[in-house]
This record gives sequence, structure tokens and C-alpha cells, in this order.
Amino acid sequence: MKAFRWQQYVIAFLITAAIFATAFLVSERLNQVKLDELQATRDEIAIDTLSTETQFSLLAESSCEDIGTPVLSQELNTLASRLSLAENNLGANDADVLRLKKYYSLLLIKDYLLAQEIGQKCGHEPVSILYFYSNEGDCPDCKKEGYVLTALRTTRPQLRVYAFDTNLDLSAINTLKAVLSLKNTLPAIVVDGKAYYGFQSEDALNALLPPPPPPKNATSTATSTATTSTSTET
Repeated sequence: MKAFRWQQYVIAFLITAAIFATAFLVSERLNQVKLDELQATRDEIAIDTLSTETQFSLLAESSCEDIGTPVLSQELNTLASRLSLAENNLGANDADVLRLKKYYSLLLIKDYLLAQEIGQKCGHEPVSILYFYSNEGDCPDCKKEGYVLTALRTTRPQLRVYAFDTNLDLSAINTLKAVLSLKNTLPAIVVDGKAYYGFQSEDALNALLPPPPPPKNATSTATSTATTSTSTET
């Protein structure tokens, strides 16, 4: 009888050990896949940032005829998507994510300065919003303001929104805030050099911005649609 019980214990132990071993191997495999995906994301971000920096240099030397109204919005939007993926996978406080976020913020500042320079050089004022926020739970209106700005960009494709996390330990953001003489009140929105504090509705922001350009005629719209349909989204 005792021998039979020992056999049961041994069998139960072997089954338990097999389950743990299988779970461990599956977990290790999933972790490896996740690490591979994250490494691929980092590589893609590195390529995107290098490409964007190269374009900064090229655009700075271009003539007004060679520069369209958007400067690097598509490239920066792609980079933002890569960063969002890394943030979701690694967490907002991961060291790599914070490093990438700082680098992305620097590219935003460079794009803003480049757009201003091109505007002065080519005689057209870029329509842009500087948005300063916090995601540390100390700004209840910041998330809501972010939704408003996202909605505003869908109705104003030419609008450039530059969003900066004030919690990043980045001297360039602090310098930008000092140049704009910003208070420590969030959310903060800067339009045409003037700061507005607290939540701003979509109607309020539209009132601060210049009227959107008139819609293109039917021929231009048709041509644009045909051209866009042949491109590949990233």
C-alpha cells in the first residue's frame, strides 16, 4: 500500500515538473519573440531618426520651389507610431523608451525651428501649436486636451502640433519653455507666440488659429486623390 502511495507521489511530481517545464519553455519562447520584436522596433526607430535628420539638412538647403507646405510631418508621425509601440511594449518609464522619447522631442523642436525658418525664407507663416503636457497624473485635463488636438488635426491637415512632455529631463524643452516665458500651469498651448493655460476646446482653438485654406477645386482634388491612392501608407 505504501509503495503504491509512493508511486502516486512520484507520478504527481513528474506531472507537476513537466507542467512547470513546459510553462517555462513557452514563457521563454514568448519572451524571446517579444525581445526580437522590440529589437526590430528599436532598429526601425534608429533608421527613421537618421532619415529624418538627413532630411532636415536637405530641406534647410532647398529652395522655396522645392519645399511643400508639410515639412516632415509624415516622417515624424511614423516615428511617433514607432515610439508608441515601444512605450506599450516596454512601459512608459523604461530607460530605452525615455531615451527615444527625448530624441523624438529634439526632432520636434528641430522641425518647429525649421518650419519657422522656411516660413520666413519663403514668405508663408506655418500654422502650428506647441502643446506642453504631463502624463504623471498631475494634469487631469491633459489627456482630454490631447484628444481635442488629435480631432483638430483631422479637420486641419496642414496644422502642425508639437507635443512636449514636461516631465522629461531634457534641457532643450526647459529652454523652449523659458524662451516662451511659460508658467508651470498645464496644459499649456502656444499659438503664434502667445500662451494659453488650462483646457481649450476645439472651438476655442479654432478661434485662435487663422481660417483654414479654401478647399481645392474639383480638378485638383481628383488629381490629388488619384495620386494618393497609388502611394503606400507606412
